[in-house]
Amino acid sequence: MRCLHMSGAGNDFMVIDGRGLTEDYSALAQKLCAITGADGFMAVDYAENADFRLHYYNSDGSRGELCGNGSRCICKFAYDLGLAGEEMTIQTDAGLVYGWHLSDTQYKVRLPRPVDIDLEAKPGVAYAVCGVPHALVEQPGLEWSDKEQLRSYATQLRHDPVFPHGANVDFYCWLDETTVRVLSYERGVEDFTLACGTGCGALSAALYAAGKLPGKQLQAENPGGILRLTVDAQGGLISGLLLEGPAEVLGEYEV
Repeated sequence: MRCLHMSGAGNDFMVIDGRGLTEDYSALAQKLCAITGADGFMAVDYAENADFRLHYYNSDGSRGELCGNGSRCICKFAYDLGLAGEEMTIQTDAGLVYGWHLSDTQYKVRLPRPVDIDLEAKPGVAYAVCGVPHALVEQPGLEWSDKEQLRSYATQLRHDPVFPHGANVDFYCWLDETTVRVLSYERGVEDFTLACGTGCGALSAALYAAGKLPGKQLQAENPGGILRLTVDAQGGLISGLLLEGPAEVLGEYEV
C-alpha cells in the first residue's frame, strides 16, 4: 500500500487511496501515524455526490469530523491522482467541502458554515464549531515557547464538561488589526500541533461575530506556517469560511 506523508502548514498526515479497500482505519491510523509522528490519517474513497469521500482519523485512532489543513492536503492528493480538477467537492463527516487548486503547493478550501458561536462560553473563553468544536482563548503576548506553560490549562479546557464533545483549544494574540498568532491544542492528538485550520476558521468566525474583523479577512501565523481566512458573510450572517494555505508532500512509504 502506497502512503504519502503530507503537510499543511506543519499539520501533518499519512494519506492513502482507500478506494476499494476494506481496512480498520482506526487501527491503520495509529500504525501509520506512528511511522512519522503524524497528527492524523486520511483516506480518499468513492462518493456519490462529490468528487471523492474523505475519511479522517486522529493519530490516536479516533475519527474526526473534519480537518482544515487536511482538507487542503487531500485536495492536492486527489488533484495529483487525477480524481479531481482545478475545482473539487469533498464529502466529509461535517458536510461538503469545496476545494481549489491554486498552485502546486497552495490550495484553498471552503469550510462548512460555523455554528454554535458563543463569545462567552466560559469567562475569557469563546466557542465555535467549524466542522470541529473549538475553545478560543485570547492570550496577550503569546509566544510559541508558552506551550508548556499553557499545557495544563489546554488539557483542562479540552475536557471541560461545558463542551459536550470535547474541544480543540486555540490560544491567540493580535499582532496587528488583521493578523493573529495562534497556538492550537488538538483533541485526538492530545498535544499542541503546528497549525489547526478549523481552529483558525473558528477564530475568524468568532472575531467577526464580535465585531473585531470588519474587513472579513484574517491572517493567522501558526508555528508551522501562515494561513489566510476569509469570512463569507452578508448582513452579518456567516455562510462559510475560505481557508488558504500550503499543502505539500514530505515523503512516500510502502506499508
